[in-house]
Amino acid sequence: MPKTETFNRKEVLQKATQIFHKKGYNGTSMQDLVDATSLNRSSIYNSFGSKLNMFLEVLSFYQSYHNTNFSQGIANSYNATEAIETIFELNLNEILNDEDRKGCMIVNCKSEMVNQEPSIKSFMEKNQDRMIAMLEDIVYKGQMEKVFNHKQTASQYALYLFSSIQGLRMTGILNKNNEDLKNLINTVLKVLY
Repeated sequence: MPKTETFNRKEVLQKATQIFHKKGYNGTSMQDLVDATSLNRSSIYNSFGSKLNMFLEVLSFYQSYHNTNFSQGIANSYNATEAIETIFELNLNEILNDEDRKGCMIVNCKSEMVNQEPSIKSFMEKNQDRMIAMLEDIVYKGQMEKVFNHKQTASQYALYLFSSIQGLRMTGILNKNNEDLKNLINTVLKVLY
């Protein structure tokens, strides 16, 4: 019979997210996780199975939080233009509020782990596919509304926007100048009109 967890899993994931986000997967030790979560090693192993499994759950937790923010922002948009602008604005706000310059955990993980671990690569591929599909839907609607041009397909623009968002997140680690980043976003979005 499995043991019952005597801790709040969401709180533990929040604490583990902070340490993984700060140090990355390879830089985070089991002792860091013990210290951050106040769980002992056996509790971590019994509840998550391994550091890798815990990290995958942390990535899902982080992704879920951001998906909720993006979904709400898009749902409150009146049209495709507002939806795309909202996505970039949410990313810009995260950059400007990132006092420790940690960057986006998903983007950081992609550069650190995607070629080291098949389960991470699979997670990243699914995340990328989901994001590109969402952007493709928005661009397609914008093209049907005759707001966005048809010089490229919605699929091509979606990949371009996805790559631009990742580039923005990486740029924002070193450059937190609001005007520079807004100009960068405007340059990216001009391609659609």
